Amino acid sequence: MRALVAHLLAALACVMVISTAVPLQAHAHPEDELCTPNGGMDPALCRELAKLDQKNATPEKPVSDTASEPDEMNLDRSGLATFGFYIHIGFQHILPGGMDHILFVLALFLSSLRVKSLLFQISAFTIAHTATLGLAASGAITPLPGIVEPLIALTIAWAAFENILFKDTMAWRPLLAFGFGLIHGMGFAGAFGDLGLPDTVFLPALLGFNVGVEFGQLAVIGMAFAASLYFKGVLRRAGQMQLYRPVLAWPVSAAIGATGLWWAIERAFLQG
Repeated sequence: MRALVAHLLAALACVMVISTAVPLQAHAHPEDELCTPNGGMDPALCRELAKLDQKNATPEKPVSDTASEPDEMNLDRSGLATFGFYIHIGFQHILPGGMDHILFVLALFLSSLRVKSLLFQISAFTIAHTATLGLAASGAITPLPGIVEPLIALTIAWAAFENILFKDTMAWRPLLAFGFGLIHGMGFAGAFGDLGLPDTVFLPALLGFNVGVEFGQLAVIGMAFAASLYFKGVLRRAGQMQLYRPVLAWPVSAAIGATGLWWAIERAFLQG
């Protein structure tokens, strides 16, 4: 029995680390970090912005010559090179930069005891956020961050607490994932729009960013699936499979839901 308890605690710790190890910040993808070394902004665009800032702040001082770095200053990348570059940026927006999206995907994962139901939810979520990302990034719609960011946090809380309230995935869950995906897509679009892309690379960058986001989500699901397999294996050997939900799914969902509620309150009421 001691061995079983030890294994259960170890597995639970792994999943908790995946879901809640990042500090609880209201902005899971803060705009002011895009030009940090790991912020995700195209280095060429960051350097151009820095040059503009220098001109505005100290017009009498000459801007330093950056011609020694031709590769990073070249804004005329081919479409294929731009596509590949922004796959990396999109992936970084999820891992490690998108804790709110990570928690939502984990909430979807924990709601499903069957692979088929999980695939329906993830597919609906992907289709929805891809649509709103494209619409917002192209300027067809203009999301308001002050509304979108609290709503994203509420979708996390809702999806997580549903895992506790309902025994198994409800029939409406894919529709819920689709609706929430529309909101998350606006969050993705906010980060993508802040990159300030020129028209010549917009489409390949948008496609690459979206592919990178999907790779990031698949990585999250893969890690969660591996942790759950280990956990279920321990329970199966002990003949205690009925403990999966009360020992793993419910506590982790509760932690995710509480995090989402706190983010919603902080984003809506506690930020100047």
